[in-house]
Amino acid sequence: MNDETVNVLQHFEELRKRLIIIAAVFIAFMALSFIFVSDIYRWLVKDLDFKLAVLGPSEILWVYLMLASVVAIAAAIPVAAHQIWLFVSPALTGMERKVALSYIPALFFLFITGIAFGYFILLPLVLNFLMTLSGDMFTAFFTTEKYFQFVLHLTLPFGFLFELPVVIMFLTSLGIINPYSLQKIRKYAYFVLIVVAILVTPPDFISDILVTLPLLLLYEASVSLSKIIYNRKLKKQAVLQ
Repeated sequence: MNDETVNVLQHFEELRKRLIIIAAVFIAFMALSFIFVSDIYRWLVKDLDFKLAVLGPSEILWVYLMLASVVAIAAAIPVAAHQIWLFVSPALTGMERKVALSYIPALFFLFITGIAFGYFILLPLVLNFLMTLSGDMFTAFFTTEKYFQFVLHLTLPFGFLFELPVVIMFLTSLGIINPYSLQKIRKYAYFVLIVVAILVTPPDFISDILVTLPLLLLYEASVSLSKIIYNRKLKKQAVLQ
């Protein structure tokens, strides 16, 4: 077995170790979340104008698992980011390690911000629109499972989308991308973000605008932050030369 094969196997073993730690932390947070899941559920439904129904005992378990999973994902993000940092840090310089480590708290904060945007801004907007469609023609009947699936689809994606600035800053600091390449693909990025906004909002112009604008601003903020990181990197390189 040559040295290259040994190195590949060592990398896979290291990756396996990091993934096991992430999975164990996620399961631990999920188990801990079950202690408070009923309180989380009551907080989420306390302001609803309608009652939720369940069609069977298994549906209650599914809702509890879903709520606990979302809490566990949010809580495990810093740990997962740190494990990823430990995996890639041997390939980074000392300065790159410090920079990458400093991004970990921002990942958690932006994930929570994205979830909050989806829950407090997007969800009421979409739900009110859909309720007005029924008018007096239908009696609204919501099962707990269907309602929380709906909530999950409108909130969780924004948790990950809001982490875009940190990801772009990190990739810029590593030299993988730069602000000028981001500017070149701006029109394609805009197109993708507009499509995402249209897919997750009701088919009306106001809703599309209210969701599209934050996503476009998020991209532009990412480009600006990338430019700051890139310029700092160039200045440091100039000083070293």
